[in-house]
Amino acid sequence: MSSERIDRLEERLAWFERHVTEQDKVMLELAEDLARLRAELLILRSRGDAGSSELLSGDERPPHY
Repeated sequence: MSSERIDRLEERLAWFERHVTEQDKVMLELAEDLARLRAELLILRSRGDAGSSELLSGDERPPHY
């Protein structure tokens, strides 16, 4: 193989390695965001469940009637 061809292959390899590293960072950030959003969703669902049981607990009319 020629030296020029080896240099091009090394450049491409370096680019791919950098690209994979950047993708790994983004994937970790997305996984952290997903975990945070799941936790927030559980909190909101528990609040919603508690609030909906209070709303359905009587035949009381809302204040705008």
